[in-house]
Amino acid sequence: MKWFRKKGEQSVKPSIKEHQAEKLGQLGSQLASLRQEQGLTLDELVVFTRIPRRLLQAIEKGSLSDLPEPIYIQGLIRQFADALGLQGREFASHFPIGSQSVSVQSNWKVQAVPQLRPVHLYLLYIGLIFCSVNGLSQLLNNSTFQANNRQIQPKTVTQLAGKETANNTFISKKGDQSVQIGVTLKASSWISVVTDGKTAFEGVLPQGSSRTWNATEQLTVKTDNAGGVLMSVNQQKAKEMGELGKAQEINIAAKPNL
Repeated sequence: MKWFRKKGEQSVKPSIKEHQAEKLGQLGSQLASLRQEQGLTLDELVVFTRIPRRLLQAIEKGSLSDLPEPIYIQGLIRQFADALGLQGREFASHFPIGSQSVSVQSNWKVQAVPQLRPVHLYLLYIGLIFCSVNGLSQLLNNSTFQANNRQIQPKTVTQLAGKETANNTFISKKGDQSVQIGVTLKASSWISVVTDGKTAFEGVLPQGSSRTWNATEQLTVKTDNAGGVLMSVNQQKAKEMGELGKAQEINIAAKPNL
């Protein structure tokens, strides 16, 4: 009979949930009273603690059903108490979490195992290598393409008016010691113009545009699309600088005074 009485006595022992609800009511009441004494509103505490207002209100009212797992409730109480100037860790330790802490830790371990499987790390590693190699390849291709476009390939051009000398240099036939060139764009092209050792222009001119430059000693014209640029020297008939899509450099020297 004694065994049955003991069993009956154990069955009416308060559950952990009831104990948690009782403690939450006591602690929440103390926090609410202290907050009101300090003249703080729940909205102000939301700013201090970064805890949503509904959770702060549930703690003050002791509403266990409106709060998350007990281990998180203890953390919320600690932050609440710290914001009011209490020793939050000690104050929150009065809230029992029972066996919840053990179950939470166990669940975390079980969920972490598939996230650390070697096959996942291996696939991630292969993906990073593929992206890196692909990006590097594109970067090198772009650099090579730009270098080829900018590379100047001098060649002899006999169509332009003037007396040809070495290195694509032409001596102007104009009577005074000066030279003038004009360019008209058949297609949008990059052009660089240097007059008497100074860069007068460098950039892309759109299709249909026309420009003129003068120099007293020497004038140099470069382009990455020789066939798209018509050039005239000292207002003579314009000729293409070269083949379409090819780079070209032409130097024109003024006729020296005799």
